[in-house]
Amino acid sequence: MAGAGGRAAASAASESYTGRGSSTPGVGGRTEHTPRYTLGLLQTPHSSESTGGASSGAARPGGSSGEGLAARRAAGNSAVKPSVSERGESYFGDKSSCVENANTLNLTSSSSVRGLNSACIGKTPLSSGRSGCRSHTPLMGYSVTSSSAVSAHTVASVIVAVVEGRGLARGEVGMASIDLKNPEMILSQFADNTTYAKVITKLKILTPLEIIMSNTACDAGNTTNLFGLITEHFKNVTFTTVQRKYFNETKGLEYIEQLCASEFSTIFMEVQSKYYCLAAAAALLKYVEFIQNAVYAPKSLKVRFQGSEKTAMIDSSSAQNLELVINNRDSRNGHTLLGVLNYTKTPGGSRRLRSNILEPLVDAETINTRLDCVQELLQDEELFFGLQGGIISKFLDTEQLLSVLVQIPKQDTVKTAESKITNLIYLKHTLELVEPLKAALRSCNTQLLKAYYNSLEDTRFGIILEKITSVINDDTRYTKGCLSMRTQKCYAVKPNINEFLDIARRTYTEIVDDIAGMITQLAEKYSLPMKTSFSSARGFFIQMNADCSTLPNGQLPSEFTKITKMKNTYSFTSADLIKMNERCQESLREIYHMTYLIVCKLLNEIYEHIHCLYKLSDIVSMLDMLLSFAHACTLSDYGPNMSGKSTYLKQIALCQIMAQIGSYVPAEYCSFRIAEQIFTRIGMDDDIETNASTFMKEMKEITYIIQNANDKSLIIIDELGRGTSAEEGIGICYAACEYLLNLKAFTLFATHFLELCHIDALYPNVENYHFEVQHVRSSAGNKEKIAYTYTLSKGYTEEKNYGLKAAEVSSLPSSIILDAKEITSHIAQQILHRQKSTPEMMKQRAAYQLAMRLVQTARNSRLDPDSLRVYLKALKKKYEASCPTPRENDEQQ
Repeated sequence: MAGAGGRAAASAASESYTGRGSSTPGVGGRTEHTPRYTLGLLQTPHSSESTGGASSGAARPGGSSGEGLAARRAAGNSAVKPSVSERGESYFGDKSSCVENANTLNLTSSSSVRGLNSACIGKTPLSSGRSGCRSHTPLMGYSVTSSSAVSAHTVASVIVAVVEGRGLARGEVGMASIDLKNPEMILSQFADNTTYAKVITKLKILTPLEIIMSNTACDAGNTTNLFGLITEHFKNVTFTTVQRKYFNETKGLEYIEQLCASEFSTIFMEVQSKYYCLAAAAALLKYVEFIQNAVYAPKSLKVRFQGSEKTAMIDSSSAQNLELVINNRDSRNGHTLLGVLNYTKTPGGSRRLRSNILEPLVDAETINTRLDCVQELLQDEELFFGLQGGIISKFLDTEQLLSVLVQIPKQDTVKTAESKITNLIYLKHTLELVEPLKAALRSCNTQLLKAYYNSLEDTRFGIILEKITSVINDDTRYTKGCLSMRTQKCYAVKPNINEFLDIARRTYTEIVDDIAGMITQLAEKYSLPMKTSFSSARGFFIQMNADCSTLPNGQLPSEFTKITKMKNTYSFTSADLIKMNERCQESLREIYHMTYLIVCKLLNEIYEHIHCLYKLSDIVSMLDMLLSFAHACTLSDYGPNMSGKSTYLKQIALCQIMAQIGSYVPAEYCSFRIAEQIFTRIGMDDDIETNASTFMKEMKEITYIIQNANDKSLIIIDELGRGTSAEEGIGICYAACEYLLNLKAFTLFATHFLELCHIDALYPNVENYHFEVQHVRSSAGNKEKIAYTYTLSKGYTEEKNYGLKAAEVSSLPSSIILDAKEITSHIAQQILHRQKSTPEMMKQRAAYQLAMRLVQTARNSRLDPDSLRVYLKALKKKYEASCPTPRENDEQQ
C-alpha cells in the first residue's frame, strides 16, 4: 500500500503535456479519464512570513496567533507558523457572526503536571509555544487530494473527553469522543473499578489524538488515580485540561438537541440521565469548535451511546499478547489478526474491521446474521466480485466527506472555497455509485443484505443527485492528478449559470493557452525539446530531457531561472512564465470565488436531504468488512496451526474473536460460547528478563484478570509462576485455579507443573489435556529422541523427566546429562520417602476428596434422580476403596 501511495503522489506531483490542443481546457473539450482513487490528507501549508493579522472570525484570547490543531502538531520542538487560512486571510469575507465566538473557552495547559508522569503533555492553543511530539493532523476544512500519499485511515484523528464523578460517585466515568474525519460523536458512561480497566481499554481502541480532562483531575499534588493511569498508558498522546465548569451536563444535552440529526434522535432517551457522558460531550464540542475554527451545522451530527454490554472487552494486555492489531516483534509487520483478515477496499471498512476485532460482538443473533452474509458471498461469485472489485473499491472515504460537508467554517478563504468545490465533486461521485450498489444487492437472500438494499431505495439519494446535476456538469468527476483535478473544479459548474464565471473561465483558458504557446516559441527559438509541465508547488514550468553535451557551452540560456536537474531531466522557468503563473492564479481565485457562491447555494438546497449519507456510509463500511471476511476465507480454511501449546492457546482466542465479529469459521469451530471478556496471559519464550521482573509482571497480569473476570469470560493462562521457585509457582497456580473454578469462567490453563493436573480429582468441572510426544530411536539404535506430534489428547501426560529428554535432544555434553539424571533420581527418592502416607492421612485425604465431590455435585449437578443415585453410589465405593482396612492398618504399622 505504501508503494502504491508513493507512486500516486509522484505522478500527481508533476504532469506533462505537449501541444496547444491538449493544453486547452474547456467545458466541452475536456479529455475523459477513467477514475482512479487515491485518498490522502492535505497537510497544512506553512508560510515563512509572520502571522500578519489576527483572525477576524475566531480571535484567540491571550494573544494567540490563531493556531489550529494541525498547526500545533509539529515534529521536533520547533514552533509552527499558522497557515494562510488560519492567519485570517479572508478572500470572501467573514461569517463569524453565524457562530458562537470561541473567546470564552478558557483552557489550561497541562504542562504544569509534567513532573508527575512521563507522558508527553502538550500545551493548549492559547500557549505561545509547543513541545511538539507528533506529526500534523488533518484539518476538517481541507479536502483530500490524490497528491497526498498519506493514508486517510492511518492518522490519529479522534479527540476524547473524559470525566469522573467525585465523592460517592467516584468510579463512575463519562466519555465522549469525536473523529475529526467522521461526523459522529460516541458517548459512554459506566462504573469502573480502581484499575480503570474499561477506561483504558476503550481509549486503546479509540487511539486518540488528544485527551481532554478537567483541570481538577491534575491539580499539583492532588492528581486523581484515573489521570495518573491514563497518562501512564498514553505517553505519546497530548493531554489538555479544561476548566471543570465546561463539563456541564445541561449544556451537553442542549448541544445534542441542537446538533443531533433527526435519524438518531432516540439518543435523547438513552442519555438524558447519564450526566457524566453529557458533561464530557459539552467540553468536547466546545473544544473541537475552538481548535477546528469551525462549527457543526444544526441537526448534522450522528450521536450514539455505546454501552459496554454490547461488545466483549479485550484488555490491552490481551490484545498485545494475541497480536490482534500490532505485531509484537515488528510493528510494521502485518502478521496480526487484522493483517490476516484485512482485505478491505475503503478506509471506513478498515476502521470498522479494527474496531470489531478489538471489541467483538456478544449478540448471537447479530453474529449469525453476519455469518449468513459471508456464506452467501462465498457461494455467489458474481455477487462477490461485482461488489468488491466493481463497486465498493470505487467509494471514497464517505465518513470524512460527510464530516466536511456538515461543518460551517468561521472564515471563508481560498482554501475553504476550493475544499467545498472538491467535496461537492466527491459527493456527486459517491451518489453515482448508489444505483450500481443497489442493483448488485437486488437478488440477495440474506436478511442483512436485503435490509441494505431497502435502505438504498431511500429517495433522498436521487433528490440530491438530481439537484447536483442541475448545476454541475455531467462529466465532472474525481480524477487523479493535481492539474486534472484543478480543471475539474474550474469547469464543474455548467455554463450560462453565471455570466461572470464563464468570462473568468475563458480568461483562464486563454492564459493557459498563452503559457503553452510561449513555451512552444521558446523551444523553437533555442531548438530544444521543451515541454509544458505542471505541479501544485510550482504551477506551470518547463521540462526538458536532454544531455548537457547537446546544450550550448553545456548550459541553458541565461533567461531561464530556478533550474533543477535530475539525471537528464531539466526543470526551469523564466521571468515571463512566473508573471503568467501569477495571472493564472489570480484568474483561478476569481473562478473559485464565483463557483463557491454557486456551490454554497446548492449545498443549502440539498442540506436537508444529506443525512441519508450516514446510512450509506454504514452500509459501505459493513459490506467492505464482510467482503474482506469472504476474501480471507478463499485464501485459507483456518485450521489451528498447532505448533505448540502457546500457539494453540492463541489460536483458540483468535478463533473466538473471529467467530464473534462474524468472520467465517469452519463448522467445527462454530459451536461456541460467547465471551463478554477475553483475558490472556501468554508466556513469550523470547522474553529476556530477570526472574524478579518476570514474576512481578506475571503477578500484575493475573491480579488484573482476577479483579475483572466473571462467569462470562474466556480466560487463557500460559505458564503462570515461571518467574519464581517451583514450590511457590505451584502454590500460586493452584490458588489461582481454585479461584477461577469458583468463578465458573471458561479457562484454559497451560502448565509444566504436573502436580497441578491432579486438581481434577477435587473438581468435576476440570479436564486435563496434553500434547503427545513420541520416542524415536536413532538409526544407530543407541539414542532415543523425542518427536513432537502436535496432537492434543485427553488426560494428563504420563511423560516422566520430560526436561531431561529434551536436554538429550540438544547439544549438551553427555557428561552433564548423566549427572543431571543421577541428581534427579536422588531428589525423587527423597520426595517419595517424605510422601509415604500413614493410614490416618489416607483416610483424611479420602474424606476430603469425597466432601469436595459432594459440594461440587450439590452446586453444579443437573442429573436426574436416578442418575444422581448411581453417581453417589460410585462416590461411596471410591471412598471405601481409598480408606485402608483394619488389616492394612495393622500391616502398615
